[in-house]
Amino acid sequence: MIRKTFLLLILFHFTVYSQENISLISWNIQDFGKTKNSEELDRMAEILRDADIVVLQEVVAGYGGAQAVAKLADDLNRKGAKWDYVYSNPTNSPKYVTERYAFLWKTKNIKIKKRGALISKLDSLVDREPFFFDFYVNGRKLSVINFHSRPHDKNPEREILAITEYLDSDDFKHPIILAGDFNVDQKKEVFMGLRAQGYNASVIDAKTTLKKNCSTNGYLNYPIDNIFYSNKIVLKSSYVIDFVKSCENLSSARALSDHLPVVLNFSLN
Repeated sequence: MIRKTFLLLILFHFTVYSQENISLISWNIQDFGKTKNSEELDRMAEILRDADIVVLQEVVAGYGGAQAVAKLADDLNRKGAKWDYVYSNPTNSPKYVTERYAFLWKTKNIKIKKRGALISKLDSLVDREPFFFDFYVNGRKLSVINFHSRPHDKNPEREILAITEYLDSDDFKHPIILAGDFNVDQKKEVFMGLRAQGYNASVIDAKTTLKKNCSTNGYLNYPIDNIFYSNKIVLKSSYVIDFVKSCENLSSARALSDHLPVVLNFSLN
């Protein structure tokens, strides 16, 4: 009887831990560097504070980008949880295109073993090679790929196809997330390969970019930011954080970014 009870406790412990909810936010923070002041960084931290993992694109490659990530982590640390962070090396990109990526995460239940790396195998196939990072959630590995594609008029579809082929490997049978700014709507045919591999888009028909000015159709523009998750991940909920809320706030909101953050709440299958 004691042995049976002990085994049931172990099973319960494993089940609870394996199904623990995780919240991930992906955000292209426009020109994230020394142009962001303390007040703007604190507003960003308020938007991000409830996440467990934050995935950032468009961190400035030169002076100011790494410092802004550190300051954002410091602001998050003052809001009730302990955070860690890492930023990538500058991407090996054409002139004026290079940038860094960044990850931030709460350290209580999420651990790391290495500091991640840009995917060198994709260097010749994309303008900004993605940043690959392994997290461990209660001992289970979760790999997150952070990506910012080239602009919509410069064939980002070719980059998406290259990443799709890269992921089609036995090395990626554990839980995988591909997050970022794709500059392509998830409904387009180019994403059929990812779907064939068992990936799903977190948000559908959700506009994530901001216009420069409000119009009769509002302030939202294109549905190009997303989080794709593999079939080893169980979707709980997903949505876009609209921190603008009204046209009167558009100018102030664009001081943070011209993109909205995308949220994926999930557990590991």
